[in-house]
Amino acid sequence: MSFTGKYQLESQENFEAFMKAIGVPDDLIQKGKDLKSISEIEETGDDFKVTVTTGSNVITNSFTIGKETELQTPTGGKAKAVVVRDGNKLKVSLEGIESVTELTDANTILNTMSVGGIVYKRISKRM
Repeated sequence: MSFTGKYQLESQENFEAFMKAIGVPDDLIQKGKDLKSISEIEETGDDFKVTVTTGSNVITNSFTIGKETELQTPTGGKAKAVVVRDGNKLKVSLEGIESVTELTDANTILNTMSVGGIVYKRISKRM
């Protein structure tokens, strides 16, 4: 299955606890908790471009599976990481955050991020 498409956030679990754990200020957590982000994914072979728009905040990361690249972190910084593909899952470890993005079916993406025992889940549906 291809990840290519546009997805809108449907539901999330543990947003506030996870954002606090990675050091996001409380005012930004409150602003962001009710926003429905849109993720746009372009997949060409092993090359990916992922753009996530949440309100006025836009994060774009481009990477090639298995090659080190610089990615923008959830806190806005930059870090070098390697994204690996395991079937229908994309996995990356970024500054202590373990992230798995899984295409659970043709229209649903489950993104799970964990840090220090706190697990944050996001479910997005194809638009």
